[in-house]
Amino acid sequence: MEINIAQIRETNAFSCLECGKCTGTCPVARYSKTFSPRMILIRALRNTHPDSIKSADLWSCLTCQRCDEICPSDIKYTEFIHLLRQFVGIENREGTCSHGGILESISRIMTAPDLKQQRLDWVGRDFQTAPSGEYLYFVGCLPYFDVLFNEIGTQSLNIARSTLKILNYFDIKPQLLPNEKCCGHDFYWNGDLENFRKLAEANFEQIKKSGARYVITSCPECYRTLKTDYPRFFGKLPFEVKHISEFLAEQLQQKKHRLKGDGLRVTFQDPCRLGRHLGVYEPPRQVLRHLSGLEFNEMAHHHKRAICCGVTGWMNCSQISKQIQAQRLREARATGADTLITACPKCQIHFQCALLDKQLKEEVNLTVQDLTEVVVTYLA
Repeated sequence: MEINIAQIRETNAFSCLECGKCTGTCPVARYSKTFSPRMILIRALRNTHPDSIKSADLWSCLTCQRCDEICPSDIKYTEFIHLLRQFVGIENREGTCSHGGILESISRIMTAPDLKQQRLDWVGRDFQTAPSGEYLYFVGCLPYFDVLFNEIGTQSLNIARSTLKILNYFDIKPQLLPNEKCCGHDFYWNGDLENFRKLAEANFEQIKKSGARYVITSCPECYRTLKTDYPRFFGKLPFEVKHISEFLAEQLQQKKHRLKGDGLRVTFQDPCRLGRHLGVYEPPRQVLRHLSGLEFNEMAHHHKRAICCGVTGWMNCSQISKQIQAQRLREARATGADTLITACPKCQIHFQCALLDKQLKEEVNLTVQDLTEVVVTYLA
């Protein structure tokens, strides 16, 4: 693949003032002496270090968009990184694929057009679903996460079960796709557009065939991918995509409904894809305000300034990732919270993984739960 200068111009990369604000705000650069968003950009544009964009640094970027938010030249840095990764190509990738590459392998297997999955065994008789209807719940890779990360204390399918309970509570019987594929988020951001397109086409056709008007996701990465990236390939979508926090906020507001339950002291982690990528900050907080008896306090860094969970695309999970996670968990504990609420399955996995460090776990003494898991405990 050749580098597309026109696309690079669209990112405003040539307007870099070399002020270093991107590096100053970068969570990776905070703990790495060698990582610098500014230097990756400058070296790539000047071509003074031909091999620099093939280094592991290119794959260490979290694409969290903190640099995009602070850049005085309005450089779309994360999009610039995305273009560089496409240029380098997955075959020349220097980054380390976490967990032995098993998650990437599962996604590759899902690109097979004749693949038949058994991914709905978790749907018990207590849940109400329908073969057709206006609503479709896009589950994402939660069934696979549940198997892979159960040993670290996360049960990702609890998020799916909680989402279904919430939808049923509001008298919605959603469709589920028996052969739904991974949304393709990780392939997209790791520069593998060929496999991304295979997954996207399969999902798009299934959703379109379902006739659903609304697609609900409980994963911000699925949300961003379906809502923003699929239209780039397929044009305007014949359905509307909503994150479960948006759906919940709307329902609770319309019904002027306040959910009652035991009080908790909580704080909230803004997922990068939900927050900085798509600007969805208030819906999760509106939901929390509708939970009676709950004490909610913001961390020092929140909304646009929120700190990432330390890993994206299952790439380069390292000691630096653990330092980012430890910083964020300490920040959460400083609010006086007992529970860190996430709205992203991967955030939950990464923070729970960090808490395998017994010393850190004893220090912060926090429970990590998804927003849907907390809401379900308040349902009558």
